[in-house]
Amino acid sequence: MRIPLTVAAVVLSALVECLVLVAQPAAATPVPRVGLDAACARRLTGRLTESDEPVRVLGCDPRGRGEAVVALGDPATAADVAVLVPGSDIDLHTLDDRARPQHRPMGWARALHEAAGPDTAVVLWVGYPTPQGLGLDAATGRLARAAVPALVDEVASLRSRAAGPPHLTVIGHSYGSVVVALAASRLAADDVVLLGSPGARADDVAALHTRARVEVARTAGDWIARVPHLQVGDLGHGTDPVSPGFGAVRLPAGGTSGHEGYFRPGSQSLASIAAVVTGAFVASTR
Repeated sequence: MRIPLTVAAVVLSALVECLVLVAQPAAATPVPRVGLDAACARRLTGRLTESDEPVRVLGCDPRGRGEAVVALGDPATAADVAVLVPGSDIDLHTLDDRARPQHRPMGWARALHEAAGPDTAVVLWVGYPTPQGLGLDAATGRLARAAVPALVDEVASLRSRAAGPPHLTVIGHSYGSVVVALAASRLAADDVVLLGSPGARADDVAALHTRARVEVARTAGDWIARVPHLQVGDLGHGTDPVSPGFGAVRLPAGGTSGHEGYFRPGSQSLASIAAVVTGAFVASTR
């Protein structure tokens, strides 16, 4: 049976209206900084502590999916401080995996802390409701916009410490790089690093309006490269940050592969990120 033209036109018009509605930026209520629930912090400390490695729980909120801020090293005294912002599917319950540490951000934080050295603190910031899966939340900026004020406050507090400001780097992975890019103009950071990014919601580095140096990396075989780097309203995250036209410094990312491989111990990728964190990275002029 053939569909009448009038019915087809109505259906097409409805689909277009739905697309327009979806593409419009949705209101984003800012999330507060992660509080420190004592019982939550005790449980998390016990869960994360390995041998004699000190783990500092700076924030722990068990409500909903849960949020946490965890430090390796002492951010109050370290010469170099890195803040790691993860992306989709990460919350209080999924930030670590002892069986497969390199599949979760706590494992990345440990690898970075070891590579950067004892005078470094790495702060894992799981301070916002991350997208779940690859649905609409991952494809739009609503959750990232909501996270920006809390991340800005967290970074500002790490910088304005009694011991004087550290060299401070903010690293965003995957959807976390969208959060970091949107916050860049307000971050009290020396370096901003975007790893495995679906887009920075800006045409180029200048459009980020940041005084921080901007570095980017993509490993071989990272599936994020296949994501269309387009933006229609609030759908999509725009220009590919590793494209030459974006204007960021591209970090070497050899010795590893895949979307979760940026912090693989012994890799060129991890070494280059650690060099940024310690202020030792020198961009190639070739």
